[in-house]
Amino acid sequence: MTTHSESLNELAPALAKAQAAMKAAVMDGENPHFKSRFCTLSSIMDAVRKPLADHGLCVVQGPSAGEGVAKVTTMILHSSGQWIGSELALPVGERPTPQAIGSAISYGRRYGLAGLLGVVSDTDDDGEAAEESAKASPAAMVR
Repeated sequence: MTTHSESLNELAPALAKAQAAMKAAVMDGENPHFKSRFCTLSSIMDAVRKPLADHGLCVVQGPSAGEGVAKVTTMILHSSGQWIGSELALPVGERPTPQAIGSAISYGRRYGLAGLLGVVSDTDDDGEAAEESAKASPAAMVR
């Protein structure tokens, strides 16, 4: 769910200008297990940091964990005090080890940031990979 400050009259135009200056994030990470490429958090931040700062915007992300999930709250703050934010909850699996929680938080930071800012990568499979995984294993579907 996305939430925001009472008014967005200063944040919205600043965000529109920042987005116009953003380039696509580079797919610089590799997942050898799935033989796929992805945008690392560093790549996404490289694509957004300067355009955001140039327009009085910044990003704040905070993790938390609950029963079986890791949550990441992503907020875009404007120098006027206006803000927009979103929370993403991700399952951590049957064994919520620190590594599983950390992995879910990293994933949540990447996708929360990219989603809230409208950042794209240099390719988009239109959800094909997720669809194929779900067909192969119904248990792999996110609840």
